[in-house]
Amino acid sequence: MPSFDVVCRVDLQEVDNAINQTLRDLGQRFDFRNVKTELVRDANTLKLHSADDYKVRAVADILREKLAKRQVPLRAVQFKDVEPGPAGTAKQEIELQQGVSSDKAREIVKLVKDTKMKVQVAIQGDQLRVTAKKRDDLQGVMQLLRTHDLGIAVQFTNFRE
Repeated sequence: MPSFDVVCRVDLQEVDNAINQTLRDLGQRFDFRNVKTELVRDANTLKLHSADDYKVRAVADILREKLAKRQVPLRAVQFKDVEPGPAGTAKQEIELQQGVSSDKAREIVKLVKDTKMKVQVAIQGDQLRVTAKKRDDLQGVMQLLRTHDLGIAVQFTNFRE
């Protein structure tokens, strides 16, 4: 039976490359001379720390641009609010989404079931497996998930005949 997996993954190597490019750009900008700015990745979280909220927002904009150039889906990157840090500085956390959350997985299952297509959707940890008798039904589900706004970046992997 044909099947495929619905996943939400971010290539962490591309994220690291985008971070390095962002830091290189900051070193060349005049408004960031002699300003201590940190941008580090811990597992699936980016931590951004700079002199004030204007600088944090500027770094976040540059990072968005670099991530987009490296084909990292921006829907899988969640920018939290800018918070005040110690001694008048500002900081921001950026979450990288890895895997489909259980709430989103249930929403996707409900969406597919409501279409009355002859497919089975199974939640397997942080991904979903979609199975059908016909390949056309699977392609219909792919098209449905691409056009519907789920709030996450979905990729289709492991397509099997």
